[in-house]
Amino acid sequence: MTYHIETERLILREMRITDVDGMFELDSNPIVHKYLGKKPVKTAEESRKMVEDVIKQYEERGIGRWVAIEKYTGDFIGRSGLRLNTEYNMNGFDAYYDVGYRLIPKYWGKGYATESGKASIEYAFNVMNLPVVYGITEVGNEASHNALLKIGLKYVEDFYFEKEQMNLRWYKIENK
Repeated sequence: MTYHIETERLILREMRITDVDGMFELDSNPIVHKYLGKKPVKTAEESRKMVEDVIKQYEERGIGRWVAIEKYTGDFIGRSGLRLNTEYNMNGFDAYYDVGYRLIPKYWGKGYATESGKASIEYAFNVMNLPVVYGITEVGNEASHNALLKIGLKYVEDFYFEKEQMNLRWYKIENK
């Protein structure tokens, strides 16, 4: 599938095999994984498998995270967007759409998570006609917490995710 969404400063597009290097730079960084279970990837092959999995999600589920490109520079800055999560039960849900973002640290603090997240919610409601989208952060990740609130999600509750042994926060936004 082909996706091309433009915001004021970003291009959000489908992930491609050619994005493996950018994904490795992103997901091998321990700082990026501070609130993601502290399990950064160690090889480009792991990143290749992740990219292939997202491409498969497009085909099987009709959606998956997108690559975020900074318009001004053309730089790969991370990934953002929607996904249909069906891998494991989380907070009582077996299948749900969530919005998320993961950026290379030098692009933090610029509002890109919020900007790409708002575009993702707009896509979810105006193109996919979803009734609700969820968001998840690790307790303590205040930057992500604040971004989800700026995107328009509402905090619902904290919960313990047994599979990863993490305390997480649950958010949602409804299509009205």
